[in-house]
Amino acid sequence: MPSFVQVLDFIGTFAFAISGIRLASAKRFDWFGAYVVGLVTAIGGGTLRDVLLDVPPAWMQDPFYVICTAFAMLFVILFSKHLIHLNNTFFIFDTIGLALFTVVGVERSIAAGYPFWVAIIMGSMTGAAGGVIRDVFINEIPLIFRKEIYAMACVVGGIAYWICALAGVESYISQIVSGSTVFLTRVLAVKYHITLPILKGDPEHENEA
Repeated sequence: MPSFVQVLDFIGTFAFAISGIRLASAKRFDWFGAYVVGLVTAIGGGTLRDVLLDVPPAWMQDPFYVICTAFAMLFVILFSKHLIHLNNTFFIFDTIGLALFTVVGVERSIAAGYPFWVAIIMGSMTGAAGGVIRDVFINEIPLIFRKEIYAMACVVGGIAYWICALAGVESYISQIVSGSTVFLTRVLAVKYHITLPILKGDPEHENEA
C-alpha cells in the first residue's frame, strides 16, 4: 500500500502534467510535444532535487511517472472542451502540483538525512523547477521570474512544515498543513494581487537600454 507521501507524489505528478499539457495545447503543440512538456513539468523539479541529494531520480526507478503523464494526456484529450471552459484550469492544476510537490520535496530531503533548511530549499525546488522548465519549453517567461508569488509560496509551505515538526505534530498532519499553506499562499497572492517588491535598477541605465 502506498504511503501518504507517495499518494501526494502521484496526485502532484498528475496535476503538474495536466498543467504542462494544457499550456502546450494552448500553444498548438502536437500530441507528442504536449506529452513531452507534461512529462518535464512533472519530473523536472524532482529530478533536480534527487541529483542534488545524490540519489537516483525517482522516475528512473519507477515507470509510474511516465504512465501517469500518459493518463494526464488522455484526460486532457477526452475532457478538452470542459477544460477550455474553465478559465482557471492551468492555475488550479499548477497550484495543486506546486503544493503537493513542495511537501514531497521536503519529506524526501528529511528522509535522506538533510537538515530542515536544506529540506525547505529542496521542497521549493521540487515545486517550482518543473514549472520553470515547462515555461522555457513553451517560450514563456517563467512564473518564478514574474511579479507573482510562486516559489515564495513553496518557501512559506516549507517553513510551515518546519514549525509543525518543532511542535511535535504528526508527520502526515505536517504534510497537510504544509501543502495547504502553499496552496492558500498562492491563491491569496493571485486573488489580492500580492507581490514581492521589485528590485529597481539605475534609471539612467534603464533609459539608455
